[in-house]
Amino acid sequence: MTGSEASQTFRLAYVPGTTPAKWVRIWNERLPDTPLILQAVPATEASDVLRAGGADAGLVRLPVDRAYFSAIPLYTETTVVVVPKDHVITAAEEITLADLADEVVLHPLDDVFDWDSPPGEPAFERPATTEDAIELVAANIGLLIVPQSLARLHHRRDLTYRPVTDAPRSGVALSWPEEATTDLVEDFIGIVRGRTANSSRGRKPQPQEKPANKPTPRGKSVPPKTQGGGGRRGGASGTKGAAKGTVKGAKGTKGAKNPNRGKPRRHS
Repeated sequence: MTGSEASQTFRLAYVPGTTPAKWVRIWNERLPDTPLILQAVPATEASDVLRAGGADAGLVRLPVDRAYFSAIPLYTETTVVVVPKDHVITAAEEITLADLADEVVLHPLDDVFDWDSPPGEPAFERPATTEDAIELVAANIGLLIVPQSLARLHHRRDLTYRPVTDAPRSGVALSWPEEATTDLVEDFIGIVRGRTANSSRGRKPQPQEKPANKPTPRGKSVPPKTQGGGGRRGGASGTKGAAKGTVKGAKGTKGAKNPNRGKPRRHS
């Protein structure tokens, strides 16, 4: 990493309900010299923050303007309805939108769902935020349909929730302006997608030096190879065999000096 890169920071916006902690931890392990700054932004303002350059990338809720933004879908959440703990709906493990037909369903201005026709009976006034709507549910003013992460984020002891099987679902994505795909954005994309630090995609890893040839220890020499695969042992065997042949030859020569040995002598 060059000095100019080390002095940079990576700014990550995130909307309520998203949890960037795991990816931030991996970032800090891989790029300890490049600080990652988290910026919490309302879901309705995330696109404007990215357009204005207030963050390099963001964990946002879909949909986004794909003509301007690149986006990598990460996961889709379960949709739940938040109700008081003593509400009749709590008798069921899960419900459908039809079960809410006679209920007042709150529809906050920062609602993450793009309803064609909101379920249930409309409230007298739309609350400004999801957090405000949670307070109204606790006051028995109505019910609220949200992604499960938002129900957990605004948890209260006097409230609970149940899954709504046929409700729209909210998807979370990593998004950034397509024309601002920097090296740091590529680094974070690699982390989100589970790539290893030395992955060929994203930044190129630094080339590794080839190890030098291992030197021969001082005082030792490598014996030359002999044809036939005998090596040192085979050479010794061949020499020994040659010596045996010489000894046998010597015996044969000794016998040739006295050809009459063993024959009876003639007496004159």
